[in-house]
Amino acid sequence: MANLVEATTQKQFEDFLSKAGKNMTVVHFQAPWAPQCGQMNEVMAELAKEHTNTTFIKLEAEAVPEVSEKYEISSVPTFIFFKGGEKVDRLDGAHAPELTKKVQRLEVTWSPGAAESSPSDLNQRLKKLINAAPCMLFMKGSPQEPRCGFSRQIVAMLKEHSIQFSSFDILSDEEVRQGLKTYSNWPTYPQLYVNGELVGGLDIVKELAESGELENTCPKAVTLEHRLKTIINQSPVMLFMKGNKEAAKCGFSRQILEILNGTGVDYDTFDILEDEEVRQGLKTYSNWPTYPQLYVKGELIGGLDIVKELKESGDLVSVLKGES
Repeated sequence: MANLVEATTQKQFEDFLSKAGKNMTVVHFQAPWAPQCGQMNEVMAELAKEHTNTTFIKLEAEAVPEVSEKYEISSVPTFIFFKGGEKVDRLDGAHAPELTKKVQRLEVTWSPGAAESSPSDLNQRLKKLINAAPCMLFMKGSPQEPRCGFSRQIVAMLKEHSIQFSSFDILSDEEVRQGLKTYSNWPTYPQLYVNGELVGGLDIVKELAESGELENTCPKAVTLEHRLKTIINQSPVMLFMKGNKEAAKCGFSRQILEILNGTGVDYDTFDILEDEEVRQGLKTYSNWPTYPQLYVKGELIGGLDIVKELKESGDLVSVLKGES
C-alpha cells in the first residue's frame, strides 16, 4: 500500500514527511514487544485503505530516538498527526475508535475547501471538555511545560494556592482553540472554568488571588502526600507501572506483569503515564527513581530487579501475601 510506509531512520522519516506535502501524515510510534502496537498497525492498515490522501508511517520508537525525543514520546503506541510537516495533534495509547475519529476529523478539517464539523457537534465536545474536571484550565502547553508566559503565570498561581485542576493544551487541537473563543465569548488564553462555568483569564485569576477569593472559587487540592498514600493503600498489592494489566507500555513493566501473573496473587495497577503529579511525586515520596514500583500493604518492595531476585529465591509469593 503506497500510503502505508515504515521509517527506520530519522532521514527516512523526514523524507516521508516532506513528500506528503500539504496532505496529512499520521505517524505511529511503536515497539515490536508491545502487542497493542500490532493491533493498532492493523487498524492503521484499514484506515490507509480508506484515506488514500493521508500518509501513514510506522516508526519503531526506540530505534529512532532522535525523532521520539523531539516529539516527547514516553510510551507506545503514540500517534502524532502532521499537516504540511507541522504537528497538529497527538493520541497516546491504543484507542482504535479515537484514532479513526481523529483521522476522519483532521482530514475533513484540513482538506482544501472542506466543511468544518457542525457547530452543534463542536459545542457538545467543548461542553464535555469544560466539565471534564471541577476546575479546568485551557492553556498553551501543559502544567509541566507551559508554552506561553500567561499560561506559566496562571499555573504558578493555581499551584501556589493549592488549587486542584486539570488542563487541556489548546495548541494540540485547532478546532477547540478557535471554537472555545466563540463558545465562551472570550477571545484569549488561558481560560479557567469551575464547575462548567467560565471564571476568566489571567487578570481575573490574579484579582481573585489578591482578594483572597480564589480558594473559595476553586476546589482545594488534597495534598500530594495524602493522595500518594491513598493510592498506595488502595489494594494490598499495588504496582505503579507504565500502562496497565492489559497493556504494558514499556519492557520493564511487561516483564514484571508476567512475573506477578505467574504467582496467582491478586494485585492492582496504576498507570503513571496518566498522571504526571503521581509519576514525579512518587519518586520523591519513596526515594526510588524508576518505574515499575511494587508495594505490599503500603510498603515499597522495589522494582523489577528486586522482584526477579525474590522470584529466584522462592520468596516472592510469601512477600506478596505479606507473610515476611
